[in-house]
Amino acid sequence: MTTTSARRIAVISAGLSNPSSTRMLADRLAAATSAQLSERGIEVEVDVFELRDYAHDITNNLLTGFAPPSLESMLNAVVSADAVIAVTPIFSTSYSGLFKSFIDVLDPDALTGTPVLIGANAGTARHSLAIDYAIRPLFAYLHAEPVSTGVFAASSDWGASGDQVAPLGARIERGAKELAEAIARREPARSADPFDPANYLGEGRSFGHLLGGLAGE
Repeated sequence: MTTTSARRIAVISAGLSNPSSTRMLADRLAAATSAQLSERGIEVEVDVFELRDYAHDITNNLLTGFAPPSLESMLNAVVSADAVIAVTPIFSTSYSGLFKSFIDVLDPDALTGTPVLIGANAGTARHSLAIDYAIRPLFAYLHAEPVSTGVFAASSDWGASGDQVAPLGARIERGAKELAEAIARREPARSADPFDPANYLGEGRSFGHLLGGLAGE
């Protein structure tokens, strides 16, 4: 099996506590997606971002319109990734305020066409529909491409044992498979590094070719 260019997945976890069930779900989704991509011979790099670490910077960006360097670096990594895994706790029947604030500092076109796997967790399964009526529309507004399966985890899923664990595991595997398939269909995304030659050398052209063009050749 031939290994293709490595793909990058940005994982966004909006949990407020440390540790958090939100991060647990995010890690399981990332691991399952990585395994699916490995089966397809595709290397994957995973960057995990805890929004709680950027809460003050996100607020400053909303107030001033400018992203501090650490937040700007994180945003660049997210919008240049091949895919995004986004997981939020459900508060008052919807996504958390921190999660929405993060969405608000993104450029509305930054995730156009990017595959997204949505995850959410709450104390009760009654909030599971929040993925479709609250979170999915956010990514539709951003012109992203959420996969069909959204993965919801209730508190009872984490405390389950034996056969009771199967439903959550099945949802994770189904969502991960859909995201891996979406990633495999796409060309690798460009690097977030502005000094990466891939960002300004297109169609296999060399520096010599570009210099020749500048010289009129």
